[in-house]
Amino acid sequence: MTEAHAVDALISERLIPFPQPHFLSAGDLNPQTARSLLDLADVFVDFNRQSSKALDLMHGRTVVNLFFENSTRTSSSFEIAAKRLGADVVTMPVGASSVKKGETLIDTAMTLNAMKPDILVIRHGASGAPALLSQKVGCAVVNAGDGLHEHPTQALLDLLSLRRAFGDVTSLTVAICGDIAHSRVARSNVILLSMLGCRVRLIGPPTLVPGDADRWGCEVFHDMREGLKGCDVVMMLRLQLERMEGALIPSTREYFRFWGLDREKLAWAAPGAKVMHPGPMNRGVEIDSDVADDLSVSLIQDQVEMGVAARMAILASLSARLGDAA
Repeated sequence: MTEAHAVDALISERLIPFPQPHFLSAGDLNPQTARSLLDLADVFVDFNRQSSKALDLMHGRTVVNLFFENSTRTSSSFEIAAKRLGADVVTMPVGASSVKKGETLIDTAMTLNAMKPDILVIRHGASGAPALLSQKVGCAVVNAGDGLHEHPTQALLDLLSLRRAFGDVTSLTVAICGDIAHSRVARSNVILLSMLGCRVRLIGPPTLVPGDADRWGCEVFHDMREGLKGCDVVMMLRLQLERMEGALIPSTREYFRFWGLDREKLAWAAPGAKVMHPGPMNRGVEIDSDVADDLSVSLIQDQVEMGVAARMAILASLSARLGDAA
């Protein structure tokens, strides 16, 4: 059996239709389907490391990327993922679109729907925008980040990175640190990590941890030393100054002193602890370059690579469901 045939056989073995018509929240998955997607993504990781990266799993399908917020990693990884699966990809330049002329989100949805895409990938600054769109279009909708709500595909790729680094993730203690209040990544990760048996801690200053965070099923800490004690994974979050109203921190220098990750604070975690960050990073604000760039502890570049594989798994699975529906 050739290498290409071996990959095709593995994909056929692990590809299952997506459990829901859309992927709007990490809660759309259950433990079994999450593991199945991770198994499929594992195949795509190895596939993406080959010289030839062309599949026809989504031949004849059209994927539209609709990003109302700036994005580098998420937008490009979805585009690469869809193209490697053989789909036709249209990335809508929202800045030059009719949205700038006053067209509403619903108008945009109806226009796109008339063009009969198969999958619509959307990032929007308003929480709930992908869910609203999913009620107005006849195609599958993927949430690529909505307001302060969720970023489910980021959570899946983070879990893929952890599983490849640790093997079994069910006994991991994961600390999510920093600007929890403005982070959709944190919300999706809490759901998915907890679903697969991880123990999750939230660490940050009181002004940047939601008041109801104790009801998320996590332990909440405001002191880094206490919160990091015994943690296997330290997931740092970007300080989202653009979303803050009022002075929630005294200064970025003070923030780094108390809640930025450096070698000293990392030493408070468990031996062999790994560091993650969804990007983009504010170096010297929430993480020190010495930690971020040390490949013996940092999974940050690995997360970027896993993003393409995880999103290939999601798009392929949604396409399989569309095929079943047809």
